[in-house]
Amino acid sequence: MENEFLSKEAEVIDALRTIYDPEIPVNIYDLGLIYELDINEDGKVRIVMTLTSPNCPVADSLPEEVHDTVADLPGITSVEVNLTFDPPWDRDMLSDEALLELGLL
Repeated sequence: MENEFLSKEAEVIDALRTIYDPEIPVNIYDLGLIYELDINEDGKVRIVMTLTSPNCPVADSLPEEVHDTVADLPGITSVEVNLTFDPPWDRDMLSDEALLELGLL
């Protein structure tokens, strides 16, 4: 059961890595926009995410894209996406992969 859960989490993370912020050429997971990712054994997913700024031009569409992308995965029964700006996103949230991709490491 533990391996199945870890596999499902990896699938969700891989799916999130296909979604890119339109202003920064890095996927939203490595940008650090995903604050929480909870998956239960019934396939219910809860995601808490942020945007690079409250005035982000995709404030309406990006959470919807996250929802739809994850909801399309096999075994996922429901997806809840919550947007937060606490704490505000900053550059320190970038993964090492993102820093490398942006030439900052």
